Amino acid sequence: MLDRPVSELSKPHRRLPNQRWQIYPQKPEFAQNLAALTNISPIISQLLINRGIETPEQVQAFLNPETLVLPSPLEDFPDLAISLELLQNAIASQTKIAICGDYDADGMTSTALLLRSLRTLGAQVDYAIPSRMHEGYGINKRIVEEFHSEGVGLILTVDNGISAFEPVARARELGLAVIITDHHDVPQKLPPANAILNPKLIAESSPYRGVAGVGVAYILAVSLAQQLGETKGLIQPMLALFTLGTIADLAPLTGVNRRWVKRGLQHLPKSNLPGIQALIQVGGVQARGEERAGGDKEKLQSPVPSPKSLKPEDIGFRLGPRINAIGRIGNPQTVIELLTTDDMGVALERAMQCEQINASRQEMCQQIEQEAIAYVESEFVASLQQNRVLVVVQPNWHHGVIGIVASRLVERYGVPVFIGTYEDEGHIRGSARSIPEFHVFEALEYCHDLLGKFGGHKAAGGFSLPAENLEMVRSRLIEFANQCLEPQHLKPLLKIDAKVNLNHINQQLYQQLNALHPCGMDNPDPVFWTANVQVVEQKIVGKGHIKLTIAQTIDNQEYKIKAIAWRWGDYFRLPPRVDVAYKLRENYFNGNTTIELELIGVRLPVQLQQFFASPPIPSSATFEYNQRQYTCGFYKNGIGAELRIKNPEGKVLVMQPGHIIGLLGTNRQNAKEVDISQPQYDGIIQAALQALSVLNAEL
Repeated sequence: MLDRPVSELSKPHRRLPNQRWQIYPQKPEFAQNLAALTNISPIISQLLINRGIETPEQVQAFLNPETLVLPSPLEDFPDLAISLELLQNAIASQTKIAICGDYDADGMTSTALLLRSLRTLGAQVDYAIPSRMHEGYGINKRIVEEFHSEGVGLILTVDNGISAFEPVARARELGLAVIITDHHDVPQKLPPANAILNPKLIAESSPYRGVAGVGVAYILAVSLAQQLGETKGLIQPMLALFTLGTIADLAPLTGVNRRWVKRGLQHLPKSNLPGIQALIQVGGVQARGEERAGGDKEKLQSPVPSPKSLKPEDIGFRLGPRINAIGRIGNPQTVIELLTTDDMGVALERAMQCEQINASRQEMCQQIEQEAIAYVESEFVASLQQNRVLVVVQPNWHHGVIGIVASRLVERYGVPVFIGTYEDEGHIRGSARSIPEFHVFEALEYCHDLLGKFGGHKAAGGFSLPAENLEMVRSRLIEFANQCLEPQHLKPLLKIDAKVNLNHINQQLYQQLNALHPCGMDNPDPVFWTANVQVVEQKIVGKGHIKLTIAQTIDNQEYKIKAIAWRWGDYFRLPPRVDVAYKLRENYFNGNTTIELELIGVRLPVQLQQFFASPPIPSSATFEYNQRQYTCGFYKNGIGAELRIKNPEGKVLVMQPGHIIGLLGTNRQNAKEVDISQPQYDGIIQAALQALSVLNAEL
């Protein structure tokens, strides 16, 4: 028989995404009862149960967030009353107010929201945003001194300030009043501000608990307008900016966020803010949902008329990245002008600048990602299981975009990633992204004596360090990772809602899922899976995406559906038989609307995995296929098993799990490589597996 492994002759290394599938336990009876009580379909009921929504009251509050009874923000935020008093006094006395913002989408939309509202309410107000390149995040002493020299009497921070003890202390020393509005984790020692508004300082049960920086700014601005009796014409523009910032910042879409974002998404397409209209036009939002993962996906479909209501992915994948790109590699002033101007000409000009800078950001990300992967593959991939963390540092990378690259490396390798670049010969600055079982901020604290500045939370963080400490930091992080991670954690976790056959995927199911919108953080898009589908067509499109058609035969009838797998070029070609996990997407093309799959997971069919993991005993059988007799069996080869199928002429077909290339011949020396995804080979492999399965069951 052929006794060298297939992989020796199979040149392209064929692999599948390295994932852990976690499928929610199905509760059909419970789901049926809840569905009957709340007048929803059982599938929606099961999806809500998966999200922890299990009573009729919770279902009602979730599906109809407008029914939520909200407490007054004055009751929940202890320092809101004093903040309003300070702002009212500043407006009445025409004291100069200065906003210190941040350079991400949350910080820039917060800054724009308060600039617009305070100016409308008659305040004298200006702003500053620290330089990402030269100063890093948050208010600093330079900005405080500058505000003081310009005659500012009141500083208002947005999306930052909760950890800025020294700059705030300096402001108070200089006689300036300070209001901090922030949503980041609270340090042990609070800054000496006159007032602090932070949802992390209020009761966990409060519906306001999950707001982002822009949510705090929105609450402050609406409360001030109400107190002054000047809400007319103010609420809707602020709601538009709140919606944009909340989704772009990946804030949880629960509590008031869900209620206000749902409202905002309906309002956005008809917003009277020129900046919003310009962004929608330039971002091509009408061709809903073709760009994914921060806007890197090509435009593969035709546009349709502007929708009545946007979806979170329109912001998350189209509008948000165009704003965030400016904060990463451009000048935040561009976005502030875009979102505060009332001139459509200026708005379109600024939106086009966002578009161009986002295109540069995409190219930069792609180049750095390729360099990072090449570096990891050559230096670290062999030791990943031992190290359980990746620390990747190279010169000449732009630290405005390395956080995005870190996320992609986490997706690829399934371990926490710390990525950095040299600011100068002696200093490294970086970003970190995590997996669920690893706490970034605690890991950075574990290295605190080796780092310069650092900050963050469980899932992400930023840091700087002296270059000579790099290897010590790497060792310390490996030590920390080995304390909290087990080998089974080192695969990206894929949470799957329910199993669905392809014959049930239709417009009706898609429409039912609308009840869950808006989806986002803490209310993810539903993820379904289908077992043992056949990949009937597949090709690479755009910059490394796989476009494919999959099929499933049910009761002798074949059901086909199109799918796209973004940035999966490395996994091309997929094996002929796989289990797939996916989200449902609408595709508009030439006036037709169809439902397609967005693949987010693929694995060998469970039956096949089990066969190769522990081949049946006995592991050989005879079977008939197309009126010819064959023998087949599993054989150990190196550390794994392979399936061999022999025809009456003595030719043997050999395949290994996950490989698309097999061998065919009478011995390995003269065997030729064959693509076993072709129908003539796939059919015979399925027949062999069936024969082995039946034989094993009989025994």
